[in-house]
Amino acid sequence: MKKTLKVSDILALGFMTFAFFLGAGNIIFPPQAGQQAGEHLIPAMLGFLSTGVSLPLIAIIAVALAGGWKGLTRDLPSKVATLLAVLIFIVIGPAFAAPRAGLVAYEMGVKPFIADAGQLSLTIFSIVFFAIALFLSRSRGNLVDLVGKFLTPILFLALVALAVAVVINPQDAIEAAKGDYVDMPFLKGFVEGYNTLDAVAALLFGMVIVDAVRSKGITDEAETRKYLICAGLIAAAGLAFVYISLFYLGATSGVIAASASNGGDILAIYVAALFGPAGQMMLSLIVLLACLTTVVGLLTACSEYFSSLTSWSYEKWVTLLAVICCVVANVGLNQLITISLPALFALYPIAMALVMLSFIRRWLPNPVLSYRVVMIVALSFSLIDAAKVAGFDVSAFRIIPLFDYGMAWLLPTAIALVITCVIGGKVAQQTRQAA
Repeated sequence: MKKTLKVSDILALGFMTFAFFLGAGNIIFPPQAGQQAGEHLIPAMLGFLSTGVSLPLIAIIAVALAGGWKGLTRDLPSKVATLLAVLIFIVIGPAFAAPRAGLVAYEMGVKPFIADAGQLSLTIFSIVFFAIALFLSRSRGNLVDLVGKFLTPILFLALVALAVAVVINPQDAIEAAKGDYVDMPFLKGFVEGYNTLDAVAALLFGMVIVDAVRSKGITDEAETRKYLICAGLIAAAGLAFVYISLFYLGATSGVIAASASNGGDILAIYVAALFGPAGQMMLSLIVLLACLTTVVGLLTACSEYFSSLTSWSYEKWVTLLAVICCVVANVGLNQLITISLPALFALYPIAMALVMLSFIRRWLPNPVLSYRVVMIVALSFSLIDAAKVAGFDVSAFRIIPLFDYGMAWLLPTAIALVITCVIGGKVAQQTRQAA
């Protein structure tokens, strides 16, 4: 008899997926984007939702339909596919996303309650935080129960309370747009969505979700794909709810948080105005739970993959990565973001190109040709965007459409896809005629 999951298990799986995605960037970037977007809130928000919600959902579906990372990259050389996965795991794991989550948890969840916060308090917090994440990550078989049925409902209820309060009692009127949000709010919001890292992480979180499904006794591949897609849909709905409420929060913070230097400050000031001293406690709970569940997901995904490549066990990898994250987290939030932004701009277009190719693969005349050429072009032009973010002078490439918005890769990649389809079609036709 084919085993199926109960509705409560499906919801827990979806909540777990939502919690893995909802981390540091998901909380600190939307309020700042909303404040700058102002009266152009809607197009900016739609742009952000495209890369922050739609692409992660599409990526989860792509992973489900392809049957995992190997199926997703089957038309690429195996060594290239492995290298790409390793680079993505390093960026979303020990090099950036996981330490960033720990830093944001400290800056917003603990530091406000410490009178003389310094390096020592950060170090102590990092050790405790990543030790807890390590403990939860080692319980792979119980991830759905630990995260989906316990931690995430608490997190979601706190977010709902915040969203309702913002809608009922907005602190300011929506003001004029600022910066790039004046002329091209959608594209600016689209690029800002890169900061969440979710579209990249979705390619690899799929492995963790599949493992969680199988831990419940599901062995049928079709059933596994179905539950993976259900989890993605639930997570996408949750993320959209959070982003929309935080965008609106930012858009109505123009006066009260005019002096804020980042999205975290905007959120802290706003919550304090809404709830008083109790607001800081609620915000701390939201941030700590969101960052903790994300780190658990990242450590689990990275350790699963690296243990499949090496002779080291999952337990050894998860311990090593937790220690590395703890060390890197002591670099400081601003420095970490500055160092890692170029990597985001280099990897995100590659991930998006790979996902889109997976959906149209069946109609490609020569999938191997299209995959390899399109990925090379996407990488080449994404490196231009990455170099610009890193501070290098790449003004010579300004002639490329959307260069100023960090999307120089888009049009060349689309052109490369069209060209490979034309060439692949002609080769296929000649082959049939010769036969």
